[in-house]
Amino acid sequence: MNNESDAEKTAPPDPGLRGYVLIIGGVSGAGKTTVGKALADRLNWRFIEGDAFHPAANVAKMQRGEPLDDADRAPWLNRLREEINTCLDKGDRAVLACSALKKNYRELLRADHERVRFVFLTGDYETLRKRLTQRRNHFMGADLLASQLETLDLPDNGLLVNINQPVAAIVDLIMDRLSLLNKDG
Repeated sequence: MNNESDAEKTAPPDPGLRGYVLIIGGVSGAGKTTVGKALADRLNWRFIEGDAFHPAANVAKMQRGEPLDDADRAPWLNRLREEINTCLDKGDRAVLACSALKKNYRELLRADHERVRFVFLTGDYETLRKRLTQRRNHFMGADLLASQLETLDLPDNGLLVNINQPVAAIVDLIMDRLSLLNKDG
């Protein structure tokens, strides 16, 4: 999930930017980690794997095929918000892969409306399910996709990107739409 080089990789602070966190959201299988890592690499920003912040009880529950509820997600979301605040306070720039399925989750994570932005990866059920069945060594199985899609409320204040295109094209689109080239310090 989270390897040492990703955790330690931080771009130098940019006083004009004052820290910035871009959250790549979406249901499991949408490619949050793949796109997030590619974007962070392109920008030379830190990558944060949101799944690494789940308490052990959440991981065990998902491994059993049981969907998480709001009470399960609360400690995870609070840990992510702390990480986001730390990034902002230090002036770091980071890409965070995190499902952020509900509006109230996103409100909690958006510690700063100017410096925390959302991109949501979207795709059809069959594409998502196929990706999940092909994925190995992850606690989130394809059997939980339906519950995630039921929980999902797409944001009305974030960039929506269809996953049916190459990762490089998705990264290019995100950088262009959010003018991230200007933030590459």
